[in-house]
Amino acid sequence: MGSSLEKLFNRERTVHELLGGGIVANVMLWRKKNVSVGIVTVTIGSWMVFETFSYTILTLLSSVVLLLLSILFLWSKSASILNRPSPPLTEFQVSEEMAKEASKLLRIHVNKLLQVSYDIAMGRDAELFIRVAVYLFLIAFIGSLMDFQTLGHTGVLVVMAVPAFYERYEDCIDGSIVLIYNKAKELYLRFKMWPYPEHKRLS
Repeated sequence: MGSSLEKLFNRERTVHELLGGGIVANVMLWRKKNVSVGIVTVTIGSWMVFETFSYTILTLLSSVVLLLLSILFLWSKSASILNRPSPPLTEFQVSEEMAKEASKLLRIHVNKLLQVSYDIAMGRDAELFIRVAVYLFLIAFIGSLMDFQTLGHTGVLVVMAVPAFYERYEDCIDGSIVLIYNKAKELYLRFKMWPYPEHKRLS
């Protein structure tokens, strides 16, 4: 990456750091190609199944769970009859630490959502209200164009494509956006200053 180009929003952190710098960032930036390819393949495959067979998420999940449980049940029964080893499965349970961590994370996000809602309801932050209103309008508009399943699959593909594409062509994209922003700012200033000379001549 060329350091001579002006960074978007004057940021100093890399894309990997902005995404958290963990396993999720590695997958989104295709640094774990096997996992990334698997996610994209499963997403496209499941979308084709939904569209071809008119499945819903609930129908697909129920069918998959039923198939897995049937295979494991028959495997266990046949193993006990034929003196074969049972399926190598560990006991299914959620540890207390996992439950506490999940509840803590959920509580943090719910409290943030409630705080934002309270600030908007009390009229404390007009800018926040406008931003939330725009986001909700965009969500409603996109939701009117496609169903939830298509939106979910499209969202996964966008998340898997956009960060990696941006990281690869970061300098070019940043330079173009900064150039467009400067041009738009210059045009705005010209438009803002344009009437003043006319008023001066009239006076």
